[in-house]
Parts: sequence; structure tokens; C-alpha cells
Amino acid sequence: MKAQGLHTMNATSWAALVVEAAHETTAILEKGAAQDWTRDAAGLEWTCRTTLDHLALGIVGYAGLLIARPADRYITLFASLDPQAPISDCLEGIRIAANILASAVREADDDVRAWHPWGHSDGPGFAAMGVVELLVHGMDISRGLGLGWRAPEQLCVPAVRRLFPDAPHGDDATETLLWCTGRADLPGHGRRDRWRWDGTVR
Repeated sequence: MKAQGLHTMNATSWAALVVEAAHETTAILEKGAAQDWTRDAAGLEWTCRTTLDHLALGIVGYAGLLIARPADRYITLFASLDPQAPISDCLEGIRIAANILASAVREADDDVRAWHPWGHSDGPGFAAMGVVELLVHGMDISRGLGLGWRAPEQLCVPAVRRLFPDAPHGDDATETLLWCTGRADLPGHGRRDRWRWDGTVR
């Protein structure tokens, strides 16, 4: 998928971005499916398996927020992966979760708003959140497993522009996303100790 400017992206293109991010992430993690997923994901105090569970929870949660549209709270639906299922089947679960979010994004009218602690947002905002979760935690897990994957830059560009409007421009978008989320240094910018995105509508 070719990176687009934010002004040219609609709900359909944002939904496609979520699905593509899930495909790219699960494709690389499939290569490490037979490894030890009880080891920690890179830079986290979670195991690789726990991080995968967090992905399923977050992505379905974003879809639920967009559907229920609460004004001041999380939804009460919590999604989880079968703890007894093999990793390959769990990766299928991540792709299912991404498609649920993509459907919610496509179906949300332009004026739909829903609560998130980091800014009430719209369909594209929740799609960007899903993309960031998939790519960043995909890199966390892949590094923990020794796969050394870098998320495709064309997927990182719109997510960074949508959720991190103050991020430096002109740098590698993948490294910028890692910097935005406290996982890397950028030339002239120290590593972030604390971070959050801005999900408010733009």
C-alpha cells in the first residue's frame, strides 16, 4: 500500500491500513511461532505471548469503543486469545480482531466520536491506534524472538502523522514511530521516558 497524505485518506483507506498492518505483523510473527513465547518482548515486562494477548484486547476494544461511542469510559467487552491455542491460531485471532476494527471504521459516519483517555477520536483515529498497536508490539515481539523485523515505512507514515502531530519530519518513519513510543533515539532527540499519542480529531 502506498503511503497517502492524511487529507486524501478516507475511512475505507484507513480500514485497509489496519488489515494490512495485521497481515504484515502476523506474517513475520508466524516465522517465530515455534519459538519460546514465554520470553519477554523487547523492552517490555510482558512475555511475547502476553503482548499478543494485549494486541487482541486493544484492537477489539477500539472497535467496541467506536461502535458503543461512550463519552467517558472504556467498554465492558474484553477480548482474549485461547491460552491453550498454538501461536499460529492466535495470529489468526489477531487478523480477525483487525478485520473487526476495520469493519467498525468503515461503518462509522464522519461525525462519530468515542472516548479514549488520550483524546476522543473518530474512525480514522481508532484505525491509527490499531495500526500503532500492531506495528509497535509486532516489533516488540519480533525483537524478543530474535526476528529483527522493521515495520514497513509506508504503514508507519500515516499512523505517525495522525497520532503524533509533533513528531519530527523528514526522518525514517519506522524509526520515528519507535521514537514516538519511547523505543528508540532519533538524531537530535533523546529517547522518550514517557509518551502518549494525541487521538483528537484532525
